[in-house]
Amino acid sequence: MRAHSRNDLVLTRQGLRFAGNLWPCSIGRGGVRVDKREGDGATPSGKHDIVGLLYRPDRIARPAPWAVPIRPGDLWSDDPRHEDYNLMVRAPYPWSHERLRRGDRLYDLVLLTDWNWPWAEKGRGSAIFLHRWRRQGFPTEGCVAFRPDHLLSIAKRIRIGTRLIVPETLV
Repeated sequence: MRAHSRNDLVLTRQGLRFAGNLWPCSIGRGGVRVDKREGDGATPSGKHDIVGLLYRPDRIARPAPWAVPIRPGDLWSDDPRHEDYNLMVRAPYPWSHERLRRGDRLYDLVLLTDWNWPWAEKGRGSAIFLHRWRRQGFPTEGCVAFRPDHLLSIAKRIRIGTRLIVPETLV
């Protein structure tokens, strides 16, 4: 396993270290956990590849050439009983899911991680994203959240091979 690179996003107690900056952020209400489970509100420790970038084209300009628009009906399955668990799906979808095209602005820009993806282990948790925060210090359901302008700056600097590094103990 390779050591941290300067392209990695490294979570610390003070914020996220990336591109020579320390970006304030919020993490899951359950803190950082090695044994992440669906619904525990924890941010999973580990080295997580950034595997996608989603954006709301009706609200923001395409942030990078590889960004994929969030369309009406785009959902994320969070039902561990279903084969689509922890995958992007389309409405109508009768199983438990999270709507990606939200009424609020939390998911106007979303960086996807490879946490428990693409071959999900049932119940280990789904949808660990980097997205906009509700407000500074307000915890997430397990994701890492940022001020909107900071998230956009980070998204524009992401490169192939960028990882989110979440230490077991934040220092």
